Amino acid sequence: MGKRVRDMTEGSAIMQIIGFSLPLMLGNVFQMLYNTVDSIVVGNFVGSEALAAVGSTTMIANMLVFFFNGFATGAGVVIAHHFGAHDEKYLHEAIETTMAVTFVCSVLFTFLGMATVRLMLRWMATPENVMDDATTYLRIYFLGFAGLLIYNMCSGILRAVGDTRRPLYFLILTSVLNIILDLVFVLGLKAGIAGVAYATIFSQFVSAILVVRLLVKTSDVYRFSFREMRIDRQILQRIFMIGMPAGIQSVITAFSNMFVQAYINFFGSDCMAGWGCYNKLDQFIMLPMQSMAMAATTFVSQNLGAGKKDRAEHGTKLTVLMSLAVTAVIAALLFVFADEALMLFSSDEPVIAFGVMFLRTNVFFMLANCINHVLAGSLRGRGDAAGPMIIMISCFVVLRQIYLFVLTHFISNTPMLVGFGYPVGWMACCVVELTYFYFRWGRGQKLLENRRAARQV
Repeated sequence: MGKRVRDMTEGSAIMQIIGFSLPLMLGNVFQMLYNTVDSIVVGNFVGSEALAAVGSTTMIANMLVFFFNGFATGAGVVIAHHFGAHDEKYLHEAIETTMAVTFVCSVLFTFLGMATVRLMLRWMATPENVMDDATTYLRIYFLGFAGLLIYNMCSGILRAVGDTRRPLYFLILTSVLNIILDLVFVLGLKAGIAGVAYATIFSQFVSAILVVRLLVKTSDVYRFSFREMRIDRQILQRIFMIGMPAGIQSVITAFSNMFVQAYINFFGSDCMAGWGCYNKLDQFIMLPMQSMAMAATTFVSQNLGAGKKDRAEHGTKLTVLMSLAVTAVIAALLFVFADEALMLFSSDEPVIAFGVMFLRTNVFFMLANCINHVLAGSLRGRGDAAGPMIIMISCFVVLRQIYLFVLTHFISNTPMLVGFGYPVGWMACCVVELTYFYFRWGRGQKLLENRRAARQV
């Protein structure tokens, strides 16, 4: 195997996790820069209504991305398992099946997104003064959706074999390209909100081309061949069994967040823009825990493939602790420098005020979300995707929507309390998921087994 491949079944667990997570986290930072730079450029050089339009489109775009990423998660678990077991035949077949499905999904999701843009914006109760800008941005964005999906899947294949560095290099390159093109289109060509959308999709296609070329040209065990590309039904079924629950959970959560956005839209464009800016920062806070969750998935899957259960459990504990530590530091910094962080996106005082309020109210509750994401990643690495799906849908969707409905109809309809709907779901999920993990995979499982054995005796 090449030096860039990381076998996580050997060596120091903590160093393997850190070595995997750091490039991945930096890569996620640069990937998020696509939309974040769009917001910064639009907010400073186009206007607050255009900024509100970009912010209101995030949930719609994420809904399809999250669904596909569920499939990518399942593919990553299967690939990592065969990689850990040193089973090159099935590893190759899993990669070919994964890429074939990716190209099909790229075409289908592009047409689906283009056809439903206006309908989804109506569902979110998007105000008329931002409707046209939001429609323009999303339709152009979906034109380049294939580039995003192909890049995400190819980088997922590389992550499954422990390579997080080269996807990072590609993202750095294309993120810088996106910034340059944003400025060229908006300041030079005066293309407005359409310009930042075109800059984004062009950069996404460049990153997709680079990572596909890497997989085709490599001589390592994860090499991809267009000629050998086919769909193996048995492997596809295994990927769906793991990935579809994660995808369904993500889509339903994103769909639910569209209704949260509708509650926010009730308070007008300044609140919408402030909420959109907060969400950009919220996504940055989530980067360490998301990276650690992916590390947990790959670490657990590879080690279980190699028959090392105790090492998989040890890695899960380490990953949770590291995620909590890093997130706590970032949360504290953003709480203190909330005004300065929001000023990156807008100079309008009402927009900044709303964003600061949302950020300072919610930021420390992200610690509960660390546990949610890392444990869910560990569970999926074990092949248990149904458990986290049911728990997260129950807490992030059902409970959150009940809270918002009761709050706005019977208690007090204020922006701060509506925004607090996120922490309500995070905290409930944390309690339930810890309990589930303890009794399904932790010491509680052994305790229950011992009690059943004692009863039989």
